[in-house]
Order: sequence, then structure tokens, then C-alpha cells
Amino acid sequence: MVRRIDAATRIPVPGGKIIDEYVGRVNSGDERVSIAHMQAPPEWEEPPQTPEFAEYTLVLKGSVIVEHEGGATEVGAGQAFVSEPGEKIRYRSGPSGAEYVAVCLPAFSPETANRDDA
Repeated sequence: MVRRIDAATRIPVPGGKIIDEYVGRVNSGDERVSIAHMQAPPEWEEPPQTPEFAEYTLVLKGSVIVEHEGGATEVGAGQAFVSEPGEKIRYRSGPSGAEYVAVCLPAFSPETANRDDA
């Protein structure tokens, strides 16, 4: 069945990052996938996490630095990054901030993100 999604739901998070979820548990009730538009201020960071979902990140502006077991990977505008379930990662934004789209399979939830305590 075709469904049009008229608007995103803004999900409040600390630290100045903006998450607008278009598809996912919060906005559309989808548990199979989540698609969110993210905007992070310069030098923003989040706690490390070991998610139970795959995450596909497409950077639109600025850069996202992804810390992982092999080191840190900077992903710039026009590039993408994929993390697999069970892989410990930590996201932070570069000096000019970041605008990106995140797709999670299955859909993101705080419980399955498995974030380390800050």
C-alpha cells in the first residue's frame, strides 16, 4: 500500500543535534526501517554505541567522524558510511558541523542502540 508521509517528527536529543524522523517507529510506526534527517552543530558528539541494527549514513553537508574498532573515518559531503549490527561506533561532527541522512535496518530505537552511559 502506498503511503505519503506529510512531515517528519522532531525527536529531542541533548547537545544541539536535530533529528527529524520521516520513517520509523516514532513518525510512521515502521519497525523494519527508519529514515531520519540529522543536523549536528560543529564538534558535536554522542556516546559510543553498539547497535543491533545496520546504519547507512549519507552526508549532505560538512562531515561526520565515525570512531570504530579500526580507528576513525571521516565521511564528507557526498560520501556515505555503513556500520553493521554489533559494531561499536561513536559519531561526532567535524568543525563545520554536519547534515546527513541516516537509514537504520531494522528501525532505530533507543533500546537497540545500546549506547554507553555518558
